[in-house]
Amino acid sequence: MVDFLRLDEARDQPVWRRPKTLLFVMALAMPIAFSTWYALLNNFVKEVADFDGADIGLLHTIREIPGFLSFLVIFLIIAVREQVLGLVSLMLLGAATAVTAWFPELTGIMILTFLSSVGFHYYETVNQSLQLQWLPKDRAPQILGWLLATGSATTFCVFFVIMILWEPLGLTYNGVFMAGGGITIAVALFALLAFPQYESPHPQIKRLVVRRRYWLYYALQFMSGARRQIFMVFAGFMMVEKFGFQVHEIAGLYLVNLMLNMLIAPVLGKVVARFGERNALMFEYVGLICVFLAYGGVYFFDWSFQVAAVLFVLDHLFFGLALALKTYFQKIGAPGDMAPTAAVAFTINHIAAVFLPVLLGLLWLVSPMGVFLLAAGMAAVSLMLATLIPRHPVPGAETIFAARAPQAAE
Repeated sequence: MVDFLRLDEARDQPVWRRPKTLLFVMALAMPIAFSTWYALLNNFVKEVADFDGADIGLLHTIREIPGFLSFLVIFLIIAVREQVLGLVSLMLLGAATAVTAWFPELTGIMILTFLSSVGFHYYETVNQSLQLQWLPKDRAPQILGWLLATGSATTFCVFFVIMILWEPLGLTYNGVFMAGGGITIAVALFALLAFPQYESPHPQIKRLVVRRRYWLYYALQFMSGARRQIFMVFAGFMMVEKFGFQVHEIAGLYLVNLMLNMLIAPVLGKVVARFGERNALMFEYVGLICVFLAYGGVYFFDWSFQVAAVLFVLDHLFFGLALALKTYFQKIGAPGDMAPTAAVAFTINHIAAVFLPVLLGLLWLVSPMGVFLLAAGMAAVSLMLATLIPRHPVPGAETIFAARAPQAAE
């Protein structure tokens, strides 16, 4: 029998039955499958399927299509509770990851990538909505920082196991994919059965919601999605293609990222709470401009792999400040808008992601440096948009213009 609890009732429950605990369990489960897939991807497609830059760009375009279709979550939660949908999506991510090595050709890899992406993006859409509904505004940045640290710690374990055991145990792509996907399925199934269903005090609007007063949030999401593709698609591929990194070496590089994330992510939450979303995002975008310009320098000046590795780590750290986008919307959004706006935001975030990887994959064949210079330009646009966030965003003061002339929350 399924238990239903209001959020105010859940505060009196044991720690293991509280909604915040469920958020941490989901934050632990998702990276197991996704990080396994991501850690092995570049080497798997290069060694097994002989991908080039255009192929990897096409793969990531396919991967981003479900993100573009995230708005469909709104129609799914009419029939399925958000909490259930999020956990079932995790299971789909795990299942598709587990069988990735069974289809080592272009078509099979594309189909499984699409299915795993449906699981990943629908989970992320629901997860963001639940975070904004379940977390108190005054503590949201700090808790989001700890959730990020939890995901990083889990990812660290995945990469550490791959790096340490890959060569000594002669691990195979099939074995590792199946282990990572299977564990995620098991944890998600446990969470589905063990936790009660939580009732938010603010029923979510179950239709598409696009409000003019959220325009800056939409614009920042669009640029974030476009810029993120450079790191997701080409930063790791550069380390494999240009410097010949092996699976355990790529895993080691990610381990450095994750160790720093575990230490810094909780601090990032405090930074956002202390200095505000505007300053945090401006700092992130300035840092990314410098990193992407330096990536271009790796090709123009033929810098060493050590320089590229340092840039790779810095790139990853700056993206941690993206949690400020969540808290910015939590402050300006109506309580009933969390679910529909999370879905719309994910779709907006993936508009560029649908076509950008394949186009940049073609540019990569001609000029890898050009890809990173274009990314620096995208970060510069994001910086200009971030300057429009007020110091204290609230409904009616979503931008510096609205802060001077408050308007109705429509």
